[in-house]
Amino acid sequence: MSDHFSLALGIGTQNNAGDWLEVYYPQPLLKPDRRIVAVFAEQLGYDGGNQAINFNASQCAALGKALIDAGFAELGALANQLEHSTRPLVATILETDDAPITTPGAYLKLHLLSHRLVKPHEVVLAGLFPLLPNVAWTNEGAIDLSELPQRQLAARLEGRDLQVHSVDKFPLMTNYVVPSGVRIADTARVRLGAYVGEGTTVMHEGFINFNAGTAGTSMVEGRISAGVFVGKGSDLGGGSSTMGTLSGGGNIVISVGEGCLIGANAGIGIPLGDRCTVEAGLYITAGLKVALLDDADNLVEIIKARDLANQPDLLFRRNSQTGSIECKTNKSAIQLNSILHAHN
Repeated sequence: MSDHFSLALGIGTQNNAGDWLEVYYPQPLLKPDRRIVAVFAEQLGYDGGNQAINFNASQCAALGKALIDAGFAELGALANQLEHSTRPLVATILETDDAPITTPGAYLKLHLLSHRLVKPHEVVLAGLFPLLPNVAWTNEGAIDLSELPQRQLAARLEGRDLQVHSVDKFPLMTNYVVPSGVRIADTARVRLGAYVGEGTTVMHEGFINFNAGTAGTSMVEGRISAGVFVGKGSDLGGGSSTMGTLSGGGNIVISVGEGCLIGANAGIGIPLGDRCTVEAGLYITAGLKVALLDDADNLVEIIKARDLANQPDLLFRRNSQTGSIECKTNKSAIQLNSILHAHN
């Protein structure tokens, strides 16, 4: 049993002032055994709470032996490997799932998501952004932006090319973890903190933000914005989009049910239930007026799209003659009215 939320040993990068730029956790643990926590307390001086404890290579042998003696061979082996690190080392212990307070703590939570130990919205990420420094991600690792010009000059003087791949708060997920059973055509389009389910394919134009992703067996050729989780068997067509809470969705949590299809260049600003289809090129926003049709194409009523949130078996389409937005369902008008007005 465990009284703690998460724990991990990490290797990171610091700037010249000793500030953390990023941290890599090979084996993050969720709900670690309390005996592991006891070893961290004895060997590293952990005394409770949410902490990021710097330690050095000389401490690794004793830490590794203590973990192995306590019955945790895999984590002990990792500690022994860290003895050979030339990078800074950190042990991050999160007693509670509160808002992160350190950069190593923020990175641990992103790792938990990409390792599939937690799903989007299952971990507290409030206050994450200020803890993630905006850095240059290069072929030589993360570099503080204020230190980049000197590093570029030094590389040129030594006859090397220092390549800056991106300038961002978030690194590529695949530089930290590659989940099993996935295909990612362009790894730059999946951020650390994405949850990519087994059987998912992300094509070149697909994108998955942090705290977002797929449950599995999805074809992603569109954008999965922050906070959006896509159910199994649902596909996003080329150029399609999901509206995240950071990009105009307000406080509505956008999600996609199982077996859905969002057509090419289409988009959603409401959560979809299971087995829904959005016609190519059609963007459904919450306030959009929709003509609701029953299974016989009879008009039930004109409603706002938000009133159809999370309802299954819907087809959203644009009438090619009138231009009006229609929603067709396999339910009768009586059944639909009962659903729509159940909470009036």
